[in-house]
Amino acid sequence: MKDKVKILLVEDDTNLGTILKDFFSVKGFDITHALNGEEGFNLFKINKYDLCLIDVMMPKMDGFTLAKKIRMIDKQIPFLFVTAKSMLDDKIEGFKLGADDYVTKPFSMEELILRINAILNRTKTEHIEEERNEFAVGKYKFNYHKRVLIFGSNEQRLTQKECELLKLLCMNKNKILERSEALTRIWKEESYFTGRSMDVYITKLRGYLKQDSSIEIINVHGTGFKLVTD
Repeated sequence: MKDKVKILLVEDDTNLGTILKDFFSVKGFDITHALNGEEGFNLFKINKYDLCLIDVMMPKMDGFTLAKKIRMIDKQIPFLFVTAKSMLDDKIEGFKLGADDYVTKPFSMEELILRINAILNRTKTEHIEEERNEFAVGKYKFNYHKRVLIFGSNEQRLTQKECELLKLLCMNKNKILERSEALTRIWKEESYFTGRSMDVYITKLRGYLKQDSSIEIINVHGTGFKLVTD
């Protein structure tokens, strides 16, 4: 029997919280309702959830602060902000914190569940990619587990950080890998020094991949990098 998707709902409006909890329960979700950010954070620390549904304006701890504290514990869990405010600045702030989506009250329940299912499907695909150990990169073969990049009969041994960075690039092949994501996931912090360190590793990877002219790691100005391959 498939496990139910576990959602942490943090919403100070008791009536809306009850409606959402009942609705999602009928749809087959396992949903826990917290009435403020502080209560939500305490629940998150002791339980495992698949997604967080967070109101922005709440007593004791607002939704943005809660999201920051959650991100300190779990860098990957998807979350979606729910708010009565529709100001652009709030949406920008939410996405800066890593929100997967943002809905404004009043909203359609069916639309909300479609958004949540889309997020869960995407993160499930990303998780499968995370579990992969072998990648084809043009004429190269990359084995993450063995830390080796193979071109014909030649093998290039890689350091752990080179492996981590190349795997992220492979998982985002022909898409932009944001600098902030790579720094947070590999170096665990985003600073001038870690950024310079990553640039050095990017240069090394370019050198390792130079034997196949169809492969290129390009800089996307102000954003990150893209591994381009046919």
